[in-house]
Amino acid sequence: MNWNDEKLAKLRARYASGRASDIFDPDFHRVADRIFSASGTRAAPYAGVPSLLDAPLREIDPSNPDFGDLQVALLGIPMDLGVTNRPGARFGPRALRTIERIGPYNHVLKCAPVQELRVADIGDVPFRSRYRLEQSHEDIENHISKIIGAGVTPLSVGGDHSVTHPILKAIGKEQPVGLIHLDAHCDTGGGFDGTKFHHGGPFRNAVLDGVLDPTRTIQIGIRGSAEYLWEFSYESGMTVIHAEEMPAMGIAAIIEKARQVVGEGPTYLSFDIDSIDPAFAPGTGTPEVGGPSSREILEFLRGLKGINLVGGDVVEVAPEYDATTNTAHVGAQVLFEILSLMVFSPHVTARWARADEGEDEGESVAQQL
Repeated sequence: MNWNDEKLAKLRARYASGRASDIFDPDFHRVADRIFSASGTRAAPYAGVPSLLDAPLREIDPSNPDFGDLQVALLGIPMDLGVTNRPGARFGPRALRTIERIGPYNHVLKCAPVQELRVADIGDVPFRSRYRLEQSHEDIENHISKIIGAGVTPLSVGGDHSVTHPILKAIGKEQPVGLIHLDAHCDTGGGFDGTKFHHGGPFRNAVLDGVLDPTRTIQIGIRGSAEYLWEFSYESGMTVIHAEEMPAMGIAAIIEKARQVVGEGPTYLSFDIDSIDPAFAPGTGTPEVGGPSSREILEFLRGLKGINLVGGDVVEVAPEYDATTNTAHVGAQVLFEILSLMVFSPHVTARWARADEGEDEGESVAQQL
């Protein structure tokens, strides 16, 4: 359009004396109205008690938790007793809580998930011992089972990848779930050093426990020298996409393949930070060069809008191996993207409908967007 004084005058009339909270686009205004105070200010991102994605904090009694009307529970699982290489993922939840300025608006999916879902950071899984791996897995399963029993969807931050096995035992107890798994490693290995409960075998364990459907499982970004350990993925019928295949396939084709594999059934999303090339996320215990970029991973995740997510996790962030905090920042962004996807998950929005039954606003969040 041609610029002239009349157009300048219109812009001045609308914006010259306005506050940042004076936003006129209906979609943007709907988000801003939830963020700004009546005086037109926003909370400083560096102030207050840190929480996952700056979500409200909700203290619960682990022995008798009251989750209220929550749709999604954010929680930490600070346990890394299952690592095969460098420890430190136990500090992952704390690292992600310190990351500021993630969200509130997802401009691709057009939602503000923390504001549009009933979500809270409920703290960490309570562990009886910091030394006993199998017992810690029992603690995780018991805690997640209480969340599931209350009709709330868990979204966790580990911790090493062994934590996903007890989570799946809780979520898939009544019906095996599908899986979208982003990782450098298939994590379907057998026992090592006297135990099968390590971060290289959670998905083999979950299949053999009958809580994960391998024919509805896709593993993306696989690479590195441990390929000989992943026979179980192929034998059980999982779909494996190696990092070397990704450029030729393209992200759009990988999204389509993932949708085809998991279908419309209940699906869990597990994200290992080492799925991303260590140039972008070096702070992890088993880095593998040659992986996708953070931009490619975000593009893939955003293409999953509408998938029937019943839970998710971000694991293996080990902040002491990353002086820049980039790894925790990537992990927090991915957590935000998974939470954004939950805005559109039939499983999660059903919880909204149940909570709102009998109220005037009986629409789901997905219908409102």
